[in-house]
Amino acid sequence: MSTIPAARMSGRAWALLLVLCGTIFLEGSDVAMLAVAVPTIRADLGLTTSAAAWVMSGYVLGYAGFTLLGGRAADLLGRRRMFLTWLGVFLVFSTLGGFAIDGWMLVVARFVTGVAAAFMTPAAMSIITTSYPEGPQRNKALLVFAGVGAGGFSLGLVIGGLLTELGWRWVFFAPAFFAGAILFAALRLLPTEARPAPAQRGYDLAGAASAAGAMLLFAYGIVRLEHGGEGLGLTLGAFAAGLALVAAFVVIERRAKAPLIRLGIFRKATMVRADISALLFLGAFFGFQFIVTLYLQELRGWSSLQTAIALIVMGCDAVLAPTLTPRLVNRYGNRRVIFGGFLLAIAAYGLFLPVTMDWSYAAMFPSLIISGTAFALSYGPLTIAATDSVAEDEQGLASGLLYTFTQFGSAVGISAVTAVYGIAASGTDGSPGAVLDAYRTALVVPVVMVLLGAAVSAFGLRQLPRSGCPGGKPSGPPKL
Repeated sequence: MSTIPAARMSGRAWALLLVLCGTIFLEGSDVAMLAVAVPTIRADLGLTTSAAAWVMSGYVLGYAGFTLLGGRAADLLGRRRMFLTWLGVFLVFSTLGGFAIDGWMLVVARFVTGVAAAFMTPAAMSIITTSYPEGPQRNKALLVFAGVGAGGFSLGLVIGGLLTELGWRWVFFAPAFFAGAILFAALRLLPTEARPAPAQRGYDLAGAASAAGAMLLFAYGIVRLEHGGEGLGLTLGAFAAGLALVAAFVVIERRAKAPLIRLGIFRKATMVRADISALLFLGAFFGFQFIVTLYLQELRGWSSLQTAIALIVMGCDAVLAPTLTPRLVNRYGNRRVIFGGFLLAIAAYGLFLPVTMDWSYAAMFPSLIISGTAFALSYGPLTIAATDSVAEDEQGLASGLLYTFTQFGSAVGISAVTAVYGIAASGTDGSPGAVLDAYRTALVVPVVMVLLGAAVSAFGLRQLPRSGCPGGKPSGPPKL
C-alpha cells in the first residue's frame, strides 16, 4: 500500500482520513443509538427482558469474537478488500435489522453487523498505520481517528434519542445510509494495494476456528456475568471451554507452517501494556456511563433524550483528541499523557461516588466533563502505543488485538457494574434509597478499574529517562 509523504498532510490525505474516521464514527454511533432505542424496540415487538438484552449482546459477541481474526485477515487478504467487503456487509445487515418483525431477526442482524465491524474497523486502523508515516503525522491521524470514534458514541446517544422519536427502525436505516456514503467515497479514495502473494498468506483454518471459538465463548461468559448467580454453571462452562480453546490455539500456532498469529508478537511489552490499559480504561468508561444512565433514567425519571443531552458533554474528547492531545503527546510523550488521563479518570469517577437522590446537573458536570477529557488524553495515545514499532505486515493483527481488548473491556465494565449492582440490590426493599446505595456500590467498579490501569501504565513511566527522551535527546514522542 502506498504511503502518504511525510510532509504536511495534503488534501487527499485528509480526505482519506475523513473516510476512515467515518467508519469508526459509524461503529460508535451505531452502538449508542441502539442503546437508547432498546426500550422502545422491546415495547413495540413485545420482547422479553432476556431477548431485549440479546439485541445488544449479539453485537458484542460478533465484534469481540471475530476482531482478532478480522485484524489478521486484513494483513493476509488485503486491507482495502476487507474494509470494502465488510463495510458492505454492515450496510446490508443494518438495513435488514430495520425491517425485522421479531426478536430473533434483530439478534441475527446485530450479530452479523458486529462481525462486520470486527473486520472493517481493524482494517481501517491498519490502513492508517500503513498509509501515514510513523511519527507526528501518523500520531495525528490516530488521535483524530480515536477522537471521532468516541465522539460518534456520544453524539449517537443524542441522535438515537431523536431518531427513536421518529421510529426505532430509523436507528437501523440511518447507519445504513451513512455506510453507503462511506462506501462510495472509499471506492474512490482508498489507496490501491498489491494482492498478497499466496506463499505469504497461508490459511490457518484450524487456528482461525479455535481463536474465533475462544473469543466467542469468553464474550458469551462475560455477557452472562450480568445474570449473577443465575445459570452460574453455564457461565463457568463458557469460560472453561474458552480456556481450552486458547490452549488448543497455542498448540496449533506453534505447529502451523503459516500461523494465524505469530505468538512472538506478545513479547512486545509496549503493545501488551497498551492493550491491557485500553481494556481497563474502556471498561471503566462504559461501566461508569452505564450506571449514570440508569441513575438518571430509573431513579431520577429523566427521558432517554434528556439523558443523552446531559451526557453529551462526555463527548468533549471529539474536540480535544485532535487538538489538545497531539500537542501534549509531542511535548510529554505517550506514557505521561496516558498516565495523566488515568489520573483524571480516577478523579472523575471518584467525584461521582457521593451522588445523592437530588443532585443537580451542576453537581454531576465535573465528573462528566473530566471523564471525557480523560478519554481524550488516554485513548488516542493508547492506540499509538498499541501499533507503534509493529512491522507493517502485522499492523492489522496489532489493530485487531487492540480492538479485541477494548471490546472485551467494554463488555467486562458493563457486566461487572451490572453484576455488582444486582448483588447490592438483592435482598433490599427496593426503595429509592436502597437503589441509590446499590448504584453507589456499583460505581466503585470503574474506580477500581482505572486504578489498576494507572498502575499498569505507570510501569512505562519507570522506564523514562529524566529528560523524557532516550539519551536525553528529543527523538520524537516516547512510546508507552
